[in-house]
Amino acid sequence: MTQARDRTDAAQGIEGVLLANRERILRFLALRGAGDAAEDLFQDLWVRLSARSTGPVADPLAYVMRAANNLMLDRYRSARQSELRDKAWGESAADQKPSAESALISREQLALVEQTIAATGERPARIFRRFRVDGVQQRDIAAEMGVSLSTVEADLRKVYAALAALRRQFDAP
Repeated sequence: MTQARDRTDAAQGIEGVLLANRERILRFLALRGAGDAAEDLFQDLWVRLSARSTGPVADPLAYVMRAANNLMLDRYRSARQSELRDKAWGESAADQKPSAESALISREQLALVEQTIAATGERPARIFRRFRVDGVQQRDIAAEMGVSLSTVEADLRKVYAALAALRRQFDAP
């Protein structure tokens, strides 16, 4: 019972320091490069510190400021790692060019997809392109083409079924 009470008192002490020094901590985070994210980082700091089970802290404000500094260091490291990972991936992806054979196969498959869509009919093909390529909502397509929403849905199902059958052909050994 005493141990649980000590944890509660410590959490209230840290939370009290966070509340009393909120503006100071936000300024510190902003000066360290948090910018508009200072509020979010303050919330992260709050969650981290109130979730920890700490004993009595000799200088709670210094403890909180050190935790805020560590949070910013974690953020910088994470951003740096992400940047390096993205750069490495971008370079490796740019270096990898498809072989002539795979480029030819891809062009042939694209031609088959276009033929399959066209074979479903003019209206279903147009509805499919408006919905999947142009990003127009189904109800707007229905109004634009003067058909019901259920007709748009039926035409989309027709194209999807044809494409699914073609995909099965591609996947077959």
